[in-house]
Amino acid sequence: MRTIPYILIATRFILAPIIFLLAYFKGEDFGFLILVLMYFGLLTDIFDGIIARKVGVSSEKLRRLDSQTDLIFWLSLGFAAYFINPELIKSEWKGILLILVMEALCYVVSIWKFGKETCTHAFLSKMWGLSLLIAFTYLIGFQQAGWAFYLTVGLGFIAHIDVILIILLLPKWQYDVPSSYHAWKIRNGKQRKKSIFFN
Repeated sequence: MRTIPYILIATRFILAPIIFLLAYFKGEDFGFLILVLMYFGLLTDIFDGIIARKVGVSSEKLRRLDSQTDLIFWLSLGFAAYFINPELIKSEWKGILLILVMEALCYVVSIWKFGKETCTHAFLSKMWGLSLLIAFTYLIGFQQAGWAFYLTVGLGFIAHIDVILIILLLPKWQYDVPSSYHAWKIRNGKQRKKSIFFN
């Protein structure tokens, strides 16, 4: 049982190149399969944290591994959406660039302040992850952007601002911080780290 969270993370990591290659070589012919793999990957992301807490293996190493695997997984879906419908993705380049810049900024700020990447698993970031699921369902499954894409861009911008505030407020690096409000409480000594584990 203690190895299951690592197996789930590894599964999601392996899914990334599979999704990439399916989209690159087969395109929209395998769009449905790519969506199935995406939803399966999301399930592994949900249950790795739940199981890790249940069996007592939730640690900095596991959470950092989870975060970096998430980044690779979602990037593979971004490339898949481009391979399937490049003109659609090119037409929405401003929103995509905004999110990529914000993601990079989170890493830059965290590495600058703490010497390691961010690993907050914040609540707004989780909500943004769900919006990504919907947006990619539209982009890959229906080859449309629409409201789902714009919701993802807006929520993604807000979620990244929250992560940057968390980084700036925390007195020292730590993982699993639900929001910038919680980071402010930690900074002022009003909340202990162990009380904020939520995934």
